[in-house]
Amino acid sequence: MTLASSLLYAIRILFPKSSPSSSSGRKSNGERSLAGALLCIGLSLVPLVSVLVISDGMIQGITGRLIGLCSQDIAVFLDMSAWQEKYGGKITEKDCNDIAQRLSLVEGVTDAFPELDSTALAAGKSSRSGASVRAVQGDIFSANKAFASLFTVVEGSVDMNEDSSGKNKAILCKKIADDLGLHAGDSLRLICVNKTAGGSLSPRMVPFTVSGIVSSGYQELDALWVFIPLEAGLANFSPASSKLVFGLKTADSFSPELMQVKDHVIDDVFGFAGNEELEGATVWTWNDLNSAQYQNYSSTKALLLLIMLLIVLVASVNISSALVMIVMERRKEIAILKSVGGSAGGITVAFLLAGFSAGCGGVLLGIPLGLLAGVNINTIINFMEKIINFFVKFLYILFNADLSSFKGVRLLDPAFYLQDIPISVPFKELLVIAFGTLLLSLAVSAIPAVKAGREKPLDTLRKL
Repeated sequence: MTLASSLLYAIRILFPKSSPSSSSGRKSNGERSLAGALLCIGLSLVPLVSVLVISDGMIQGITGRLIGLCSQDIAVFLDMSAWQEKYGGKITEKDCNDIAQRLSLVEGVTDAFPELDSTALAAGKSSRSGASVRAVQGDIFSANKAFASLFTVVEGSVDMNEDSSGKNKAILCKKIADDLGLHAGDSLRLICVNKTAGGSLSPRMVPFTVSGIVSSGYQELDALWVFIPLEAGLANFSPASSKLVFGLKTADSFSPELMQVKDHVIDDVFGFAGNEELEGATVWTWNDLNSAQYQNYSSTKALLLLIMLLIVLVASVNISSALVMIVMERRKEIAILKSVGGSAGGITVAFLLAGFSAGCGGVLLGIPLGLLAGVNINTIINFMEKIINFFVKFLYILFNADLSSFKGVRLLDPAFYLQDIPISVPFKELLVIAFGTLLLSLAVSAIPAVKAGREKPLDTLRKL
């Protein structure tokens, strides 16, 4: 048998003119099983593709916020105590801006932003809460592209430059603002602890006016961040209780050339490029600072995909069982083909092509449906939440429950997940899934196909 003959017979298996085991014209059990196997593979690919799209978007969304809003691509930490010993005075805002300007000229660095990080007790109208205080440039929310794109202004203004009143301005993230009961225009008090010259601890309260409230879309970050002007941070927080960091931006956070840029920064910081050495400085990439979280996200994604792959594996076994039934139903047909010159290899190829075609049909059905579900996941989740909350509220009313205590059900709690899942379609991984499913379809078709090729026509014809 030629390849064309095998292909023609495979088409006959998939689309028979009449069932060989039924005179009524209805499909045989084997044909129905093969159609069911195609459907099972398609349905099993839907959650696999959806999980891939959703997890990839979730990881990129969270990682993008950690990089763009927190660690930056490369971070240069400067020891302020070493600076004081070398220059005999506290570092000023002008010094920070000069260092940032110097670092922004390093090859591969597109921008640099100075920042002083510390902790304090934030006191508002209704309560107090620990806060992660970030002293930044007054125009950071417009100058830094990541801040401008990833932060959403909820209330007020994000300009922290000092106005005619001379009051210090502060910008709060939404979650901590809600916890403190603060809104734009309210007063905020930051209570910090500084070390005196004698080594004793001295508390200090600094008043601020809330200029605006922003949200990153990730509650874990919104729960602690308070932004104040860099000048106010340098004036009120001691070097012993804070750290000075310069966040460096590059063209691509995930580029393999990031390590080369880091080497250029190290050469500049330690004076190897001819500049003055920044004593006590250390250089880190975002992957160094967030490696534990990134590995945790990646391992969770891999585990979810493994579970989904097992579902596809189980579904693909249906192709094997369907082909076994078709071989049994077509034993007479196979015997006649062999008796007129059909080869065992040609018949084996025909059944392999039939199983492969079922896998192709499953891929063509499952991947588009999975993509459709993945790219519309936010709409699907919102719709499901509305349906669930409708029935839960109905039960509250039915049993005379107090509706004032009713809290809506959230399928993805924003305390742990992003408020809106970013959509990312990983085309390379989708191609791997498609080819893997097709190879799996061939693999599970091998045993029944070889069995069909080894059918003995004489034994079959004797039983007729």
